[in-house]
Amino acid sequence: MSTNNSVSFSLNEEQKMIQQLARDFARKEIAPAAEHYDRTHEYPWPIVRKAQELGLTTVNVPEEYGGLGLSLLEEVLIQEELAWGDSGVSTAIGVNALAILPILIAGNEEQKAEYCGRLVNGKMAAYCATEPEAGSDVAGIKTTARKDGDHYILNGNKTFITGATVADFYTVFAYTDPSVRHKGMSCFIVDREWEGVSVGKPFEKMGQHASDTAEVVFDNVRVPESHLLGEEGMGFLIAMKVFDRSRPGTAAGAVGVAQRALDESIRYAKERVTFGKPLWQHQVIGHMIADMAMEVEAARLLVWKAAWAADQGEPDTMVTAFAKAYAADRAMQIATNAVQVFGGYGFMSEYPVEKLMRDVKIFQIYEGTSQIQREIVVRELFRKR
Repeated sequence: MSTNNSVSFSLNEEQKMIQQLARDFARKEIAPAAEHYDRTHEYPWPIVRKAQELGLTTVNVPEEYGGLGLSLLEEVLIQEELAWGDSGVSTAIGVNALAILPILIAGNEEQKAEYCGRLVNGKMAAYCATEPEAGSDVAGIKTTARKDGDHYILNGNKTFITGATVADFYTVFAYTDPSVRHKGMSCFIVDREWEGVSVGKPFEKMGQHASDTAEVVFDNVRVPESHLLGEEGMGFLIAMKVFDRSRPGTAAGAVGVAQRALDESIRYAKERVTFGKPLWQHQVIGHMIADMAMEVEAARLLVWKAAWAADQGEPDTMVTAFAKAYAADRAMQIATNAVQVFGGYGFMSEYPVEKLMRDVKIFQIYEGTSQIQREIVVRELFRKR
């Protein structure tokens, strides 16, 4: 029998410190302000600035460019804790990590130094893939980039872009050769200040009011060829590689909201007395909360596994889809059950679970819907056999 123990579910001391840093930040800075930003829909600049000082907006920027250079597992530890405080604020803080991924994946040294440097110096960025007729179907985008000498002429509309109104630059997917479908997609870095770039007003949303989401229009924008990431035709591959690293973080956010819903349910079920005993002592409620706890733990472990695989240099697309779909779906159910535990009070905006239920729905939609994740699982299951 082998005595080699190659699997561990424990965090090392550095990871525990990172987790505690994010936990303290969420509880001291984010959670107390969550109701304010939910009500006003203001962008949480004071919290974002404090997060920047701690490096929480540049967690995946390599140390040589001034970032924290954390592993994906460490990123998901942070994302869960921040989302516990408020998933809208955590999205505002984490948007840079998504936007910079195409540059980290396919950028040259000059591109990495310039744009990682901007984030380290307090700028924000946004990831532009989704369009009015192309969400989970990345290959369905209509934006084009036509070569014109040493420039590309970029035209198209991107929608539901997180961080659009505050971004200094965008990573943008467009077709350089639409005739060959996804093999003709490319990716570019586009500066906000360039002529022809315009940004709409933030959309009114069901939840996550602290995170802005808006349309970005590119109208005959002249993009220098030096801003092409990698080579022409690499865009779809870049997008797929981005998903392998972004979806675990999104799933971790769902876990964070689910954990918050569980914590609020436990607190309320201890305080609320009905029929002469605490709410949790009624089996129907106690078992509901027990199921919530099991589902949170199962989702967390799937997220950790997906992140760990990516950190080993062997991202597992199917496990990532497991994590994204399971965490999002369970978080939605857990938030709904939390409202049920609170009863009539849960339906009132005065209590936190009403907001959690509104905020968590988006996790089943962005970064690939739960239905798309199941399509990925089916494809991977039958491709492996």
